[in-house]
Amino acid sequence: MSGRIPGGLSAVLIAKDEEKNLPAALESVKGIADEIIVVVDDRTKDKTAEIARAAGAKAVPRRFDGFGTQKQAALDLATKEWVLSLDADERVEPALASEIVEKIARTPPDSGPSGFEAPRRVLFLGREMRHGGLGREKMLRLFRRSRGRFDGASIHERVIVDGAVDRLAHPITHETYASISDYLRKMEPYSTLEARKKFDRGQRFHWWQHALPAWEFLRRWLLKGGFLDGREGFAWAGLSAFHYWVKCLKLRELELRPNRALPGRLGPR
Repeated sequence: MSGRIPGGLSAVLIAKDEEKNLPAALESVKGIADEIIVVVDDRTKDKTAEIARAAGAKAVPRRFDGFGTQKQAALDLATKEWVLSLDADERVEPALASEIVEKIARTPPDSGPSGFEAPRRVLFLGREMRHGGLGREKMLRLFRRSRGRFDGASIHERVIVDGAVDRLAHPITHETYASISDYLRKMEPYSTLEARKKFDRGQRFHWWQHALPAWEFLRRWLLKGGFLDGREGFAWAGLSAFHYWVKCLKLRELELRPNRALPGRLGPR
């Protein structure tokens, strides 16, 4: 399908130690992307860059300094009219690929939407999650290069576009955590970034926040229906509560030692 998109499509990704996930992500966009750009954290220890180049992608090393700025660096390297931003653990299924081609083909070059949101299909421990706060997100990932940019946030970054946003019907598949160990390993840098973001905004830890992890568990497992996702739903609610507590403890640690670097190497998910 490559070349069928008027103006062309650039697929942009960021990656760090993603030799297991990256091949499937790259393969999923080969049919629609005219170019694939992967910005690789220069502290990567595995063969992420080599895998990207072997797949025909342009792999560019860069020191990771936040998700928003890293993704903007990938966007700055894009040359085509349309951009698809994808994470290394995400996949574009054939139905979504076809829809992207059709949507852009029907979009006039000088009018119409500046971007498209897509739903997300979330897999956790091998199971598709439909509850507990998962499976209902809408993400702006496809947009005109000249009208879109990343907001620069260190974590939970988002795309900002000038103009209208339409929606895609088919989801992006997100294969999140294959194991509990995988979750705990990735939680370390994420919780550090989140604590630092709160600290820099002037937020501070309060003793009563020790009780909030229990609320986080009940909110995800009971109020948001996580119990309907079985054992995986219970695990997701429990891990989310633990993640929240660790983030609060790291915020407190920053208050006590604001100039001390928190543990947890930073890098893309």
